[in-house]
Amino acid sequence: MTKQVILGAHFPGVNNHTVWTDPAAGSQIAFSSFAHLARTADAAGFDFFFLAEGLRLREQRGKIHDLDVVGRPNTMTVLSALAAVTGHLGLIGTIQATYNEPYEIARQFATLDHLSDGRAGWNVVTSPDAFTGENFRRGGYLDRGDRYVRAAEFVQACRELWESWTRDNRPDPFRIKGLNFDISGIFTVPRSPQLHPVILQAGDSDGGREFAAHSADAVFTRHASYDAGRAFYADVKGRLGRYGRAPESLKVLPGAGFVLGDTPAEAAERVRYVRRQQVSPQTAIMLLEQVWNTDLSAFDPDGPLPPFDPDPSAESIIQGRARMYDDPVAVARKWRAVAEEKKLSIRDLIIEVTRRETFSGTASQVAEAINRSVQDDACDGFIMVPYLIPDGLDEFAAKVVPLLAERGVFRSEYEEGTTLRDRMGLGPARPAPDWAAARREGM
Repeated sequence: MTKQVILGAHFPGVNNHTVWTDPAAGSQIAFSSFAHLARTADAAGFDFFFLAEGLRLREQRGKIHDLDVVGRPNTMTVLSALAAVTGHLGLIGTIQATYNEPYEIARQFATLDHLSDGRAGWNVVTSPDAFTGENFRRGGYLDRGDRYVRAAEFVQACRELWESWTRDNRPDPFRIKGLNFDISGIFTVPRSPQLHPVILQAGDSDGGREFAAHSADAVFTRHASYDAGRAFYADVKGRLGRYGRAPESLKVLPGAGFVLGDTPAEAAERVRYVRRQQVSPQTAIMLLEQVWNTDLSAFDPDGPLPPFDPDPSAESIIQGRARMYDDPVAVARKWRAVAEEKKLSIRDLIIEVTRRETFSGTASQVAEAINRSVQDDACDGFIMVPYLIPDGLDEFAAKVVPLLAERGVFRSEYEEGTTLRDRMGLGPARPAPDWAAARREGM
């Protein structure tokens, strides 16, 4: 059976993917930029717009991270405004389950679902980071092993709140009690069009995969390459049966960068140009420091790598982001071997090992590669990440999307009256008690 491709449009947050120094780059905080990307995706028939968010400006060596976006507006406010300037596009926001409370988040997403006629989605993320926790009244944080326990209870509590209004639109009192929450009252927002907004989970760890299997509708992953994608897809889908779920009930959606050209040679040349924009000399040193975990500002970006290994026991010089490498010594030795074999400088090595374009080539080549990944069960679709804001999606929408539609694997127009759940092939929301029972039985 031919699968339909799911497409999301990512408005990036903090990364070295977005090229903000390009003359064509625009503001990453102005509403006009959010609106342009969302309208482009809406006109092209994308399933959803995906907005990243951070709760504190990251720091490296005690200074604000060079690639952080200062002044990024609140996610829910942006998505609510986008509901008014788009007609069919899903609206998915990244919201923490560690530093928020179920009642308020449930109200916000139910309200967005009403405002958008059933287009709301929530990307659930967690944090074990005390640095971020300092922003909040509790001033606390969760140990790494506890964050997904709270997240699962959080999502379950929201589902119970969304269902606390009866089918004939009357509010019933709720009482929710667990390890992390003991709340009661009457929910203020009636049942929304989707009942449960679509739940995504972002995380590739074993705990994140298990959370996706027992609590999410879709998983956002870094495993975008064909081989890595097939392994990740099989692993996550293989966990669903334990929770009484069918494989199609969880969608696997990697983030994917892209570079297009009128010919393969033009695309390859454009990739080289974009990669050097993405990795400036300063960025190369900054990314190298994230492995070595020490001040490398005295090193020449056009010179060789440090001759010494990282010290895993040293206090982190990075605040506000998850640990990128479980074994930095092994990574450093691998990178040094690559650099020696190919005679690469620090900057050239970082360009080599942090490639962000999953797809490059002509529009036809990219469309074929996307479809192959979906049909061969490497994923169920992609969340496309443009390297320019706000108009980096324009060329993909104009050239690649029509080719997917010609292949019969993507819509040529939206079906009226459908919700985000419908368009993603998720079907009606599973009742909250069924989620809870399956999770108890499967754990």
